[in-house]
Amino acid sequence: MRKKYVIVGGAAAGPKCASKIRRLDQTAEITIIQKGKYLSMASCGYPYFIGGVFDEKEKLIATPTGTIRNPDFFAATKDIKALTNTEVIRIDKENKQVTAKNLETGEETIYPYDKLMVSTGSTPIVPNLPGKELEGVTTLHDINSALYIKEQVKSGNIKKAVVIGGGLIGIETAEAFELAGIKVTIVERLDEILPFLDDQLGMLVHNHIEAKGARIITGNSAMRFIGEAGHVKAVELENGEQIECDIAVMAIGVRPNSKLAADAGLKIGDTGGIATNIFMQTSDKDIYAAGDCVEVTDLVTHKKILWPMGDAANLQGRIAAKNMSMGNHSEYEGVIMTGVCQVFDYGVGIAGLSEKRAAQYGYSAIVSVIHASPDKPGFMGGKPLIIKMLADTETCRLLGVQVVGPGDVSKRLAIAAMAITAKMRITDLESLDLPYAPPYSLAIDSFIATAHALENKWQERMESISALEVMEKLNRGEKPFLLDARSPVEFDQMRLGIGETLVPFGKLRSTNLLPEDKNREIIAYCKISLRGYEAYCYLKNQGYTNVKVMEGGILAWPYKREK
Repeated sequence: MRKKYVIVGGAAAGPKCASKIRRLDQTAEITIIQKGKYLSMASCGYPYFIGGVFDEKEKLIATPTGTIRNPDFFAATKDIKALTNTEVIRIDKENKQVTAKNLETGEETIYPYDKLMVSTGSTPIVPNLPGKELEGVTTLHDINSALYIKEQVKSGNIKKAVVIGGGLIGIETAEAFELAGIKVTIVERLDEILPFLDDQLGMLVHNHIEAKGARIITGNSAMRFIGEAGHVKAVELENGEQIECDIAVMAIGVRPNSKLAADAGLKIGDTGGIATNIFMQTSDKDIYAAGDCVEVTDLVTHKKILWPMGDAANLQGRIAAKNMSMGNHSEYEGVIMTGVCQVFDYGVGIAGLSEKRAAQYGYSAIVSVIHASPDKPGFMGGKPLIIKMLADTETCRLLGVQVVGPGDVSKRLAIAAMAITAKMRITDLESLDLPYAPPYSLAIDSFIATAHALENKWQERMESISALEVMEKLNRGEKPFLLDARSPVEFDQMRLGIGETLVPFGKLRSTNLLPEDKNREIIAYCKISLRGYEAYCYLKNQGYTNVKVMEGGILAWPYKREK
């Protein structure tokens, strides 16, 4: 007897689950029921579609060989029945069947199942602001909204855009507008964009975006949309400022679409997502769930969270398929919240905890460091990376890594994700055998060099200070001796202008510029603070008692420079 599988949702987790079931069970009867018109969309590609990286919408719904993933494709290549423009309106657990409504004809049909997958995704958070119904006010959440924005951009009528929300989607959307030649303003209610980053790294990205021509407003919220002849013309902020625009995109986040599951009596977690066990099984033994609609476990904090990411949805769908067809044996333990995005020519990302989030979850014993270095040798065109790494003070276990810069960010995040998942300690990383050749990395990779800096700090072989803490000192009127250990040529090309003294490291041992008072606070730095650390070691040996290294040097300085 053919086993019946019904998959509710056809975006990411659903098609992955259906396809894996077919590979495991060639006789199964498999049905995908998708509310929308399209199946298996590459939703993370929407900003690049809008920005003109590619113009064919078919690339968002095609296989790597260019075949469109439509119902005919699923029927012909996988013997899977895929229904589009059809909404499941009811799950009957007792009778093991779902009722689906054809949205074009209104006809309702009952589909029995042996195993059911719920992958209903998420819905965008749309605040109830006056004017939200105006033409030109939209979200960027599904292919329809992506097509709408693309059409508006191509019309040539869009000159100014406002993006509400400075998270991943908001920043990528803003970049898409800038790439299309549209002036964009980003509005973020929090104090800094990309709130998954700690402040200093967020400020560096903030500066980079503004250097590319976009405007960023933080610590402010949109209050209403102002229209003319039914079309949006401005966004009014909490402080009363009105920002002119021809299109406004709300990108403030999503919430799990768990109503269908809740109405069926399935357990919903405190996060609002469907609760599942490690097998992606819901509170009903014959119903599984995956994707944006479920809550997952944060493997670092062991808290339940929402993690609406395409890669997670696909992995969850695959795990669910194995368990639905072969019995519960394949486990999905959770995530460490690894994320990356492109911001013009910067990569920006995180794996594990930020220091802000660690504090929220009660981690009081944290040691962290910011380190800057090129991703490979200068003679091979190395580009800078700013890496922040944090660990548990008591166990030295790696808790989180943040990386920004024009260098190869993704590679370092991939290393970090593996190390955090494996619960490695900083001391495990100091001699990690990573691949080395000049076209790909330094002899000591920037990731390992950051671990070395963190170990020095953890072992109290180095006392350091962040650029934010340096600025706080200056704002309080303190006057530490700021020692710039670079060469005169470097100093002439670029400098901070905060009262620093140039003491080239090569002349440090013979200079008469050092403070006579050996108890005076000295903060040493260079371009990346390697020479700053060398100066620190020498000065400590010479009896100076209050010496610090400014982490990340000039490359990690997030404020304006004199030159």
